[in-house]
Amino acid sequence: MHLHNKSDIIAVCFLASMNKQTIVWVIILVSFFGSPVFSQTNCGFTIRGKVLHDENNEPIENAYVWIDELAEGAISDEKGNFRVDSICEGKYSVKVNYIGHLEETKVLKVDKNVNVTFRMKGADIVLEGVEIHGHRDAVITTNSVSSLSGEALDEVRGESLGNMLRKIAGVSTFSTGASISKPVIHGMHSNRILILNNGIRQEGQQWGSDHAPEIDPFMAEEIAVVKGAETVRYGPEAMGGVVVVNPPDLPVSNVQQGELNLIGNSNGGSGSAAVSFEGGSEKIKGLGYRLQSSGKYGGNIRSPGYFQQNTGIREINVSGAVGYSSSKSGIELFFSRYESTLGLLADAHTGNLSDLQAIIENGRPFSESDFTYQVANPKQKVKHTLFKAKAHHHLKNGAQLNLQYGFQQNNRQEFDKRRGGRHDQAALDLELFTNTLELNFDHKKRKHWNGSIGLNLIQQTNNNIPGTGVTPLIPNYDMYNLGIFAIEKFTRGHLELEGGLRYDYRYVDAARYNQEQEYEERSYSFRNMTAFLGGIYSFSPNLTLNTSIGSAWRPPNINEQFSQGLHHGSAAYEYGNPDFESEQAVKWLTTLSYSSKRLNLELTGYVHRINNYIFLNPTGEHFVSLRGTFN
Repeated sequence: MHLHNKSDIIAVCFLASMNKQTIVWVIILVSFFGSPVFSQTNCGFTIRGKVLHDENNEPIENAYVWIDELAEGAISDEKGNFRVDSICEGKYSVKVNYIGHLEETKVLKVDKNVNVTFRMKGADIVLEGVEIHGHRDAVITTNSVSSLSGEALDEVRGESLGNMLRKIAGVSTFSTGASISKPVIHGMHSNRILILNNGIRQEGQQWGSDHAPEIDPFMAEEIAVVKGAETVRYGPEAMGGVVVVNPPDLPVSNVQQGELNLIGNSNGGSGSAAVSFEGGSEKIKGLGYRLQSSGKYGGNIRSPGYFQQNTGIREINVSGAVGYSSSKSGIELFFSRYESTLGLLADAHTGNLSDLQAIIENGRPFSESDFTYQVANPKQKVKHTLFKAKAHHHLKNGAQLNLQYGFQQNNRQEFDKRRGGRHDQAALDLELFTNTLELNFDHKKRKHWNGSIGLNLIQQTNNNIPGTGVTPLIPNYDMYNLGIFAIEKFTRGHLELEGGLRYDYRYVDAARYNQEQEYEERSYSFRNMTAFLGGIYSFSPNLTLNTSIGSAWRPPNINEQFSQGLHHGSAAYEYGNPDFESEQAVKWLTTLSYSSKRLNLELTGYVHRINNYIFLNPTGEHFVSLRGTFN
């Protein structure tokens, strides 16, 4: 007899100690059950697969593959390929999930290496579990991410972006009147929160508490919130978190479809309407387009017992996109235009302290008003134009090169109650131009590793439009920012680890006439290194644990350095400090989340320490002018 392994020796010794009758019964039992006791199970098999779009056979990157019996999964690469090793012989249920597509499940019998192809069909579904990680470039992060999409997003259509985000755990808002609201993430807002509008940093006069984001939420298919410090990925102003507004992907097949939304509100008698139409080319595979427009019209808001005078709103928006995508490269052009006129509660702009105290004690404004759609002073007029051009190209060995350019023009006018027939003359008239250029290289994907290096450039110019008759609140300035970063991610099964480093250099040159009408010009430079380390562990497709720690920074904003006058939105005089230093922060965040079709639970703990924190500091002094007395 030839002995091949240790189990053979044990079996022979065991049989030798038995009598003849017992040996016969053992041989019968072994033959009946296929000799599982004395042979080793083969666990060296591999399941390889590919995930494709059903409509055009294009590969799907970052699809989530899960094997129930093993509680183990994988993520498809840029070619749609995935692989799970060390599979034992048996039957397994393999599920594939990808955002915006129906779940695909196949039962595989494994008695050899298996190759399988999944074709995903498009559908509107609710984000669940870890599916929110990595399905778009903007939210590939190990930080905690929550989002609104599908039915949850439809339920809040017609509201402002700030009010919509209140549906997300850990996000609140603060408001200036009925129509101006800003998102607050873990206590941070304004210039400490970065908003990505279709992948472009939203740049406006967001420093004011009364300056709402100039974004049309109707164009979004998904609105996501990244709650950790993301300055390594996106640069300064992302120290508190990131709001990501994503429109739908452009069609890549020959399909034409449209959508119409009509929404009404009894309070304010407001109505909102939005229409979109999109399609693909029959002759040119991969060519798609979209046109979209929306508007809002509302009157005075009613409180119990009275109407709030001058709280109406006018808003009109339009956007369009065209793009071409193939297996090797792609290009996309995007344009949007946002215009709004917002009325501000007239009695909120008091001209002296006694009037303010009297209104507070009265519990309601002194000015009585009926319902009207008229919008008078004080009011805001805001226009925001955005243009984006983006291209990508797949290189050899799975590497990818991405280039994105963005242009923005933001014009903000604020009208106050003014004497001398100057009601049509803005008291604040600012025009902000921003150019951004982003270049990043995604290196060749190794077995468990992927990552990128990148370069960000920002050029910004702010101008005060002459003719206001008021000393400008903030000066004219030019700003330049250069950022270089590197991010690397390790993925194996249901574990993801990610780390990154970034260096930023910012130069600011500001010029103004001070209140003594003396010309001043000062320039500044700021530089900083930031880093982060984070991880995700998926206990199941529904239960995940995120933890991350990252450093962040924010140079002082131009208003914090140079404010010199009445800020209409807050009805207070503000003075900046040109000698402020940059804020330096460290944020640790851990989130345990459970998500299913019927239940969403999130438990979050965070610690956020900020050095050199900049804030409005009431002095207790008063400023007296012809326009009134102000804090």
